[in-house]
Amino acid sequence: MSEPRTVTDPADPRLADYTGLTDVELRRRREPAEGLFIAEGEKVIRRAVAAGYRMRSMLLTPKWLDVMADVIEGADAPVHVVEPGLAEAVTGYHVHRGALASMERKPLATAAEVLAGVRRVAVFEDIVDHANMGAAFRNAAALGVGAVLLTPRCADPLYRRSVKVSMGAVFQVPWTRLESWPGGIESLHSAGFRTAALCLSDRAITLDELAARGDEKLALVFGTEGDGLAAETLAAVDDHVRIPMDAGVDSLNVAAASAVAFYATRPRAA
Repeated sequence: MSEPRTVTDPADPRLADYTGLTDVELRRRREPAEGLFIAEGEKVIRRAVAAGYRMRSMLLTPKWLDVMADVIEGADAPVHVVEPGLAEAVTGYHVHRGALASMERKPLATAAEVLAGVRRVAVFEDIVDHANMGAAFRNAAALGVGAVLLTPRCADPLYRRSVKVSMGAVFQVPWTRLESWPGGIESLHSAGFRTAALCLSDRAITLDELAARGDEKLALVFGTEGDGLAAETLAAVDDHVRIPMDAGVDSLNVAAASAVAFYATRPRAA
């Protein structure tokens, strides 16, 4: 256990992991390069620790010392205690939850490792919104999806906002980033998965029809927020699938669409 120590200087190098958390472009470059991510809030920190991520340090305001006492005791990492104003000066925003932890990333698994023993997979193509990414992971964890695959240009699931929106679900669902796309679709086919793209297409079957088919191994593919799935992706998958809509609405937000699709196609009990 590290003894919590008060820090009073926002420029103190011990706080370097927490500087400029609102600078999205900086953090997107810096965090993967330095092998770290930020967990925010008691529940998220606890879930990161429970998932086996090693803690680099904690930044707490005084009122959170008692709440996080057991985590502090179990962590072999420095604990920095700061007043709320100093936390805001360092991070760039009001840290209303009062508890942050810098965690070490784990090496990414291979696609084969992630897919082993899994019946339902979500594939996200070029999703760039961190809130959508976090919500999609939470949906996957809640609705029976065994693994998530990300294309090379997807947002970082371990970026602070993604982790926060997911409520730590990014630590529960095995995931990795594909090295190539749409070439990665072949790895799904080789592993025995039927691939189904959610899209608006003349050849699309309804989600109800897909669910009724009861595929043993199914990979659901979702496109980017604006343009949807690339033409090359649509040509490479097995099925096109649409969610029937009313009131003249043609599509849902990608996170909402994933929740609907995950629920409808969840694996049936043996």
